[in-house]
Amino acid sequence: MFCCLRTCLNGAQLRKPNINGNRYREPEVHLDAAHMGPDVILLSHQLRVTGSGGVLATAPLVQSKSYFEVKIQQSGIWSIGLATRQADLTRKWGGGERESWCLCSDNATRHNDEEYRPVVANCQQPTKSNAVTTTANGILNNSAAAAAGLIAIEDLQEDLLMTTGVDSNLSELNAVPGLISTPQRDFPDEGDIVGVAFDHIELNFYFNGKHLEVPFRNVRAPALFPVIYVGNGAILDIILDNFTHGPPSGFERILLEQSLL
Repeated sequence: MFCCLRTCLNGAQLRKPNINGNRYREPEVHLDAAHMGPDVILLSHQLRVTGSGGVLATAPLVQSKSYFEVKIQQSGIWSIGLATRQADLTRKWGGGERESWCLCSDNATRHNDEEYRPVVANCQQPTKSNAVTTTANGILNNSAAAAAGLIAIEDLQEDLLMTTGVDSNLSELNAVPGLISTPQRDFPDEGDIVGVAFDHIELNFYFNGKHLEVPFRNVRAPALFPVIYVGNGAILDIILDNFTHGPPSGFERILLEQSLL
């Protein structure tokens, strides 16, 4: 009787079960405002980070081979890698505890407050001995320019600087190494892309598609998330799809565990 009454109240039609609740859905992955340091700032749909401190991504790495990239929009202090949700995100550096594994902007990798450096053996960090200095007028000193592999303004012939002949200017300037062409870098800096690949055994880093060959091995935790630390004006973008250099063979973008909603 109750069944008949319910059918009548429904317009003599039986209601179909709502299947929307059983559909699988993949929410968007981005940097997580719920898991970041108090002085961190997220921009560009939560894909860009600046300020001071660390931030996790919203999704852990659950598949067997995961890959993501980070672009250094503006240099400063930064660390890129993986961390658990127990990591201290108030720090400027990653890897200062056992909860994070990071490649850092000072040519080192860090984990559990242990430093492994240099990542690139011939990568020179700025020092007083090789820093480029200028005169009171802002012109490069001869000695400083020579040490940096550049040419000082006063080294150029006076008639070259004063002439308006296009062909002679270009031929002379192009003959000066490093004055026109973009300098080659051995370690990531402004404008470069850091790739991160993880297969639940090794964590590997890439610089503009080139393998840096400084892996962390036996990286294990219940849940590991992409992490970025910034400081001193650094601005970094996380790239989770449409990669610039593409993942290594067998690796793919971060996939999410499907769950019933």
